[in-house]
Amino acid sequence: MPLRVTRSGGVARVVIDHPPTNLLDLELILAFDHVGKELEADDAVRVVVVESCDPDIWIAHADVELILGMPDDVHVPVRMGFVHSSFDRFRTMPKATIALIEGVARGGGSELALSMDMRFGAIGRTVLGQPEVHLGIIPGGSGTQRLPRLVGRGRALEAILGGGDLDAVTAEAWGWLDRALPPDELRPFVDELAARIASVPADVIASAKRCVDRALGDVEQGLIDEGVEFHHLAVSEEGRRRMRAFLDRGGQRREVETHGGGFRA
Repeated sequence: MPLRVTRSGGVARVVIDHPPTNLLDLELILAFDHVGKELEADDAVRVVVVESCDPDIWIAHADVELILGMPDDVHVPVRMGFVHSSFDRFRTMPKATIALIEGVARGGGSELALSMDMRFGAIGRTVLGQPEVHLGIIPGGSGTQRLPRLVGRGRALEAILGGGDLDAVTAEAWGWLDRALPPDELRPFVDELAARIASVPADVIASAKRCVDRALGDVEQGLIDEGVEFHHLAVSEEGRRRMRAFLDRGGQRREVETHGGGFRA
């Protein structure tokens, strides 16, 4: 199991342990779907903290081999796809969800973090990015929908179309991270916050999340639209050429993922 879950004092800790790069492959996607459903139904849990046992990588990005295997036929769905639904559960579950990010979170890793209620990073260690354009595609796991709500349209387009990395301090200034803290202060801060939220009645947490989400508009339709656009590009000739070139350059190998990700030729 690529996820380890412990529970204590109303706080569930989900630790990603999927070497060598915590790649968001089918196994890890299915694990998050399973754990998300399990925690959503657990009335004893009020806060969920997602972290990595790897200090250098939270989640590298989505598995490009998996994207290359998408079927050619593109249809207009009436509901969210599986990945969107699995990620969005961390937004809609009646618990506070927190991403504790100490290393790299690009692409699908960033998008999973964006799906959480809160994100906290380590100065000098946390790296965030949406580099999909270098592969001839766009973020397809919610990035085009969640990032503008946090950082605004211009900065979201800079991140998505520029495809570069953001350090923790810049990400905090933009609003991508809620806080960037010195590495030795990150975990104590998140632990204290999680314990404080866990002391709040469960119905208060759920009500607060519902009301805040109403202020942000229709997330689900945006995710459906993103899924269609992503699929069109993922099965295009140029998209597939760029994704194969990324893999040929060593993409998804640990030594590449920890030093820029290999997205640019």
